[in-house]
Amino acid sequence: MIQTSELLVGAVGLVVTLGFRVFTANRLIRSKLRLALFSFAGQLAIGGALWSGLLPAGTVAQLHSVTHLLLALGTVTFAVVTAINPWRVDRTPEQFPNIVQDTIIIGIFMVIGTSVMQEKFLTTSAVGAVVIGFALQDTLGNTFAGLAIQVEKPFRVDQWVRIGSFEGRVIEITWRATKLRTKSGDAVIVPNNIVSKEAITNFSEPAGPTRLSVEVGVTYQAQPNEVKAVILESLRDASLVLAEPAPDVTVADFAPSSITYRIKFWVADWGHDDPARDQVRTCVYYAFRRRGIEIPFPAQVAYRAPETPALVDDADRVAWIEAVELFKPLSALDRAMLVGASRDRIYGAGQTVVRQGDTGDSMFVVGRGSVRVTILPGAVEVATITAGGYFGEMSLLTGQPRTATVSAIGDCVLLEIGAEDFRRIALAQPAVVNQVTTVVAERQAGLDRSRDSASAAGASIETPRSFLLKVREFLRL
Repeated sequence: MIQTSELLVGAVGLVVTLGFRVFTANRLIRSKLRLALFSFAGQLAIGGALWSGLLPAGTVAQLHSVTHLLLALGTVTFAVVTAINPWRVDRTPEQFPNIVQDTIIIGIFMVIGTSVMQEKFLTTSAVGAVVIGFALQDTLGNTFAGLAIQVEKPFRVDQWVRIGSFEGRVIEITWRATKLRTKSGDAVIVPNNIVSKEAITNFSEPAGPTRLSVEVGVTYQAQPNEVKAVILESLRDASLVLAEPAPDVTVADFAPSSITYRIKFWVADWGHDDPARDQVRTCVYYAFRRRGIEIPFPAQVAYRAPETPALVDDADRVAWIEAVELFKPLSALDRAMLVGASRDRIYGAGQTVVRQGDTGDSMFVVGRGSVRVTILPGAVEVATITAGGYFGEMSLLTGQPRTATVSAIGDCVLLEIGAEDFRRIALAQPAVVNQVTTVVAERQAGLDRSRDSASAAGASIETPRSFLLKVREFLRL
C-alpha cells in the first residue's frame, strides 16, 4: 500500500507547481509546468485509490510503480524547467531552447524509470524494436536533426535564411520541421532532416547590415569617374541605403553596347532587398536623365539609337521664363538669352534638388510640378513652390551656400541657370544685373525685416547698392 509520505510529497509538489505557475512571468515555464501539474494530480489520484485499500491485490504493485513514475516525471519537469528558464522575464535561454529542455526531461525521466521499473521500462523484443525502428525512421531522423539544429544554432527565429531552394524568415523551429515565411507571405515547412543535409545561407549573421548590388549599363561616351560620382550622389536620396558602411561603385564589365557599373550598397534588413534595389535604380535613372548620361539599348549590330526627346521644348521654356516675377523687368531680348542659357533638370518624388549648407552657384525655375522647402534643425517645412516659382537666386548672384533644403514633392521638371551662363548674359547686357539685383535685394530686405521684427535685436539690413557690389564682385563684372 502507498505510504502517506508519498501522498504528502505529491500534494506539496502540486501546490508548489501551481503557485510557481501563477507567480512566473515566463510563458514557456507556465506551458511546461502543465505537465508537472498533471503528473502530480495523477499521482495523488492513483495514490488515494491505493491508500483506500479498495483495489484488487493484483493491480496494486503495478499502480504503485505508476505513482512513482508520475511523481518522478512531475519532479523532474519542475526541476529542469525552473532551473533553466528565467522566472521574471518572458524569454527562452539561447543555450537551452524548447527542444533541448524536452530532451533533458525525457532523458532524466527514462533513467529514473529504468531504475524504478527495472528491465520492464525499456526492454522490448528484438522483433518489436526492428518494427518500430523501420516505422519511425523518418520521424526519428527529423527529431534528432531538430535537436542538432537547436544545439548548433546555424540560424535563429526571426532571421532571414536560404535553405536549399527555400528562402524566407524563420518563424518557428519544432521537433519535426523548420517553418519559414517567404517575402510573398507564404509559409514553407522544411523537414529537419532536409535542413541538416542542405547548405544554409544566413543573411542575418554575423552582422545585421547586408550588402546588395545592382548593375547598370552606361554609354561609352560617359567618363567612368563622372558616372561613379553621379551614382554615389543619387544614392543619398535612397532612404533604405545605409550611409555607413558607405556604398561603392565599380566598373564590372565592358559589354558590347555599354560599360557595366556594379553598385554595391548596404541595407539594415535583408528583408528590404527588393524595395532597396527599386530605390537605387529609380534614383540612378533620374540622376542620369538630369546629367544627360545615356543608358544605351542592347545592341549586337550597327544601330543608330534615336535621339532622346528633350524634356522641355522651346515654347515651354520661353513660357516658364516669362512667368517668373523676377524676370518681369527684363526686356524680351534679355529673357530670350536666359532661355538659351537654362538647362532642363528632372527630379523624382522625394528627391533632393539642393541641400542646406551645400555650396551652389545656380538658381532654379519650377516648370512642372512643385517642390518643398525645409530648414534645419528638424527639417521644418517653410514653403511650397509651384510652377512659375523660383529659388536659389542668392547662390546664383553671390555664391553663398544654400540656406534651405529643397526636394521634389512629385515628379517635376526645373530649369537651372548657372552663374557662368548668367555672367555671359550680364557682360552682353549690363542692365540685366541691375534689374535682377534690384528685385532680389528688395525681396531679401523684406525677409530680413520680417526676421528682425521677430527678434529682440535688429541686425543691419544690407542696402541695394552694397548688395549690387557683392554681386558684381562674385560675377567678376
